[in-house]
Amino acid sequence: MHAHGGERVRARSLGVVVGALPTGPLNAITDVPGVLVGHTTVDDGADLHTGVTAIVPESLAGGGLPAAVHTGNGYGKLVGSTQVDELGVLESPVVLTATLSVFRAADAVLTYLMGRRPDGVSFNPLVGETNDGFLSDIRRRPITERHVLDALEGATGGLPAEGCVGAGTGTTALGFKAGIGTSSRRVTVGGSVAAGGSEAAGGSVAAGGSEVTVGALAQANFGGLLTVRGVPVPVEEVVPGARRPEPPGNSCMIVVATDAPLDARRLGRLARRAVFAMGRVGASYAQGSGDYAIAFSTAPPGAPPVPDPALDPLFAAVMDAVEEALLNSLFMATTTTGFAGRTAHAVPYDRRYLG
Repeated sequence: MHAHGGERVRARSLGVVVGALPTGPLNAITDVPGVLVGHTTVDDGADLHTGVTAIVPESLAGGGLPAAVHTGNGYGKLVGSTQVDELGVLESPVVLTATLSVFRAADAVLTYLMGRRPDGVSFNPLVGETNDGFLSDIRRRPITERHVLDALEGATGGLPAEGCVGAGTGTTALGFKAGIGTSSRRVTVGGSVAAGGSEAAGGSVAAGGSEVTVGALAQANFGGLLTVRGVPVPVEEVVPGARRPEPPGNSCMIVVATDAPLDARRLGRLARRAVFAMGRVGASYAQGSGDYAIAFSTAPPGAPPVPDPALDPLFAAVMDAVEEALLNSLFMATTTTGFAGRTAHAVPYDRRYLG
């Protein structure tokens, strides 16, 4: 059933291609220039399957970045979100972890920020979470300041690890083991669209436009029925005897980065599309699911924002990148048995469903 002798591979390696837009060279959020990702994984092989994932824009060193948060369903603990809503500015890296560790993680981010601004007296760490209590003993709150600082200080470019790593070590989604996933798209904005339809539909963009990158990273931990390019993949059918994991506090955190010049209002429009994209893979958007998207721009200050009528290519890029990031979070994850002997199964690479 497993491709490549059991090795876990990304969606595209299985022939699952989302949309027609080209990806960046790594097909990852780190294709956006200056965006780094770091993980710390806490996995004792028994009761602890958790960790930290940090998304670090290098350009934060020069001040805040335009940003927005969209709350699809606010059943969650996204520390620092109200100030981002109010000011439209991201002042810290985005850190993801487990629900009951989010507050210790926020304090650790504060340590990180204070070390970079010795004269600062006010900081706004942005720290999100999903509940990995199905596979990890979440009440132990094992995340320490060192775990968070290691993720922040170790963040690099290159292709981030996916699946059971960092904040995705203990997460499940859509009936299967999930984790961290990422993807990217390249689009041209600001040019006139030539005959043949919109760029998203395959039309070419005339000279005068600029090529930009949209990257997404997801921490997947939500309920629903896995759907791959419109095909339902019920865990009960593809993993005989599997128990569908329904962890408490099903949630999803999505981070969208772009080098397109966008203000906070327009980034809010991108963030909404990121949450919409969860529906493409079968999200149930349950009552207890904290579904959030954070979007930020690394474009140099002073660049005029992309006008609203020209946003369609960026909307298409977000939808496709998030959908593929979510699929990667599942396809790269491995079957895990954790707290209380519970097991979440990896998605089998069955061509009847995925080919």
